[in-house]
Amino acid sequence: MSSAAVKITDAEIKRQAASGVRNLRDIENRGLYLRFNQDRARASWYLVVKGEWNRIGHFPDLNTKQVVAALPAIRLRLEAGAGSTLSKWVTTGELLDWFAERMARDRNLSSKRKKTGASAIKCHLIPRLGELPLTSVDKAALDSLLMWPLQETLSIDYVRLVFQLLALAFRQAFKLELIASNPMAGIKFSDFSKAKVGIKPSRLRGVQLPALLEQLAEVFVAAPRDAMLALLMLCHGTRIGESRLTQWPHISLAEREWFIPGDHTKTGVEHHLPLTEQMCEILKRYRDGQYANGYDGQYVFPARNGKPLSEGQASAVFTRLGQGEWTSHDLRKVARTGWADIGIDHLIGELLINHAMGHNVKVYIQSDVMSRKRDALEKWHAHLDQKGFALIHGLTGNRFGDSGNALEATEHKACGAIQESTIGEV
Repeated sequence: MSSAAVKITDAEIKRQAASGVRNLRDIENRGLYLRFNQDRARASWYLVVKGEWNRIGHFPDLNTKQVVAALPAIRLRLEAGAGSTLSKWVTTGELLDWFAERMARDRNLSSKRKKTGASAIKCHLIPRLGELPLTSVDKAALDSLLMWPLQETLSIDYVRLVFQLLALAFRQAFKLELIASNPMAGIKFSDFSKAKVGIKPSRLRGVQLPALLEQLAEVFVAAPRDAMLALLMLCHGTRIGESRLTQWPHISLAEREWFIPGDHTKTGVEHHLPLTEQMCEILKRYRDGQYANGYDGQYVFPARNGKPLSEGQASAVFTRLGQGEWTSHDLRKVARTGWADIGIDHLIGELLINHAMGHNVKVYIQSDVMSRKRDALEKWHAHLDQKGFALIHGLTGNRFGDSGNALEATEHKACGAIQESTIGEV
């Protein structure tokens, strides 16, 4: 096997590729070898220590400069009994760029999750860790460059999110054997901070429900879309993303059910919610109003461009409604708290709010879950009726406060409109 002792550079490698030499030995770095593959376009880097050939990686994935810069760390790893393989990435920023692209192309992640991850990588991780060599990632470096500076300006919840994203990136790269070792394997968030990630209390409480429902009754007249979005969340405890993306074909008045596809939920699992009589009446009135205003599209909460409300547009709804006093998430919290207060079973409450559940729990309760969820929501909506909800859906006396003849005409018109665009009503 022919060999040549040379000063290895990228240019020298390309020159030697045209010759018949199999191995190149670097005269400036003891034990560094390059072995050409059969096609001569690629080669493998090795560090020979005590007669043992330890593969570092491939050329041109790893150029000469990268390998030489990493040699001291590789020698230390070999002395410690660790591997010698070197990633094609030299800096943490290169690994994060790879992970950001991977997240962007992952169809199993929600658009919100993708945006949050991309923002954390672009705005925090790459600016602070982008130039940090992978071989230099340790607790001290993370503490001085990332964790301690972040906690000065950001909430502890968000700092934890950034840390977990970084750990996930390294874990995934190691699992796919793109890096030789995971320097974050033994590093925990608690190594940097003992602060507890707090659970924010709801800024809406049960005693505020009468005033809230009175407000929504007034808004329903002036801005029905805003009021409907808030009512849907208050009545079912749904997330803002699940609610704003709702389509009329997912609402069946015949089956009295609201179906939320898995790609609209945070858990990635489809969600089925019973519709009470009160909510059916509100939906009929709301859809009837959409038709009267010339909209017959598929979205319950359409934007002007014909698509559903964007995340920002939906948030703006609650900026108008809450006036800084409460947010959309507070509706979800007050619903969950209200269910506990009126004695709804904890497990049914968790299922209604669509928290992630273990497989065994799902199998155990699936037989009668819809009827139990329906009983729970009927109990909740009856409770809301006592707080002013009845004024909105108008089920007391003549519906909507009209005469029987007016009601008959309205009811027929609303159901007819819904039947053309909902599941199970053709």
